[in-house]
Amino acid sequence: MPADLDMGHRHASLEVVEGRQHDRQDDRRHGGQHLGPAVDRARQDLFKALTDDRAASGTSLADLAEAAGWPLPVAVRAIAPATPGEAQQLATVLDDALAGMFAGRPCLLVPSPDPDTRAPFELPLRGRFAAVGHAVPLRDTASSLRWALRLLALTPARAGLDARPVFVDDHLSTLLLLQDEPLAHALAARWLRPLADLTPRQSERLEVTLLAWLEGGGAPEAAKALSVHPQTVRYRMRQLEKLFGPGLRDPRTRFELEMALRSRRLMAQVRRQHSRVGRRTARVVTADFTPLVVGRMARVNGL
Repeated sequence: MPADLDMGHRHASLEVVEGRQHDRQDDRRHGGQHLGPAVDRARQDLFKALTDDRAASGTSLADLAEAAGWPLPVAVRAIAPATPGEAQQLATVLDDALAGMFAGRPCLLVPSPDPDTRAPFELPLRGRFAAVGHAVPLRDTASSLRWALRLLALTPARAGLDARPVFVDDHLSTLLLLQDEPLAHALAARWLRPLADLTPRQSERLEVTLLAWLEGGGAPEAAKALSVHPQTVRYRMRQLEKLFGPGLRDPRTRFELEMALRSRRLMAQVRRQHSRVGRRTARVVTADFTPLVVGRMARVNGL
């Protein structure tokens, strides 16, 4: 996007935020929806009731929603901003957003009548790093929040023009495989044990070949994915057959192997991404900050 157009979008977004903040102040002064402490308490209570694993009754939710001036939607999405201070800013921009604390972090709930529509989030989240949960019925609100926060933890933070929201809907399989990393490590150790005695380079080469073979269904497809000759794949597959035996022809074993390989690949990708962000952050800190005592220089760990 050209710089002048991007700047125009930013000015427009800022004007929308300021306009809605002004409208909310007017509401408080002139008897609008946001009436003050009583409504604020009702909205906080409603947020807690919706995000509590102990399901609240329909009647109590309806009463809280009426007191909060927040009509109960059929489905909601969670939004977890990377910067806690942005939660209240987003609440002034997003229509019908309900703000509250979850797992010690400020988060938002937004009605989601159409789970496939992202248009309402595009302008408010432009230039912001945040995780948007999947659309869920009200009884599963806490699930949308948990997975948004998990995705936020797995995704390296980006600042400035690179900042953009990430959506749980785009990373469901990744979150499923990495929902418990020790368990993912155990899965990989259990099914990839035949590769344990190889050198790291040999193991990596056979792992990527086996995964491409499992995903593609044959040597030609795997060769195309790896940009190697089909004979190279066939040679490596003969090595893998010696290591894994007849199990490679068993559908359950192949399924377990694919999950183990995908989990290991995803964990390696997350480590590499965090490492790259950590190095960039360290360079910026080193350039902008000269410590008084070198021996006490802070170590920067990228998220």
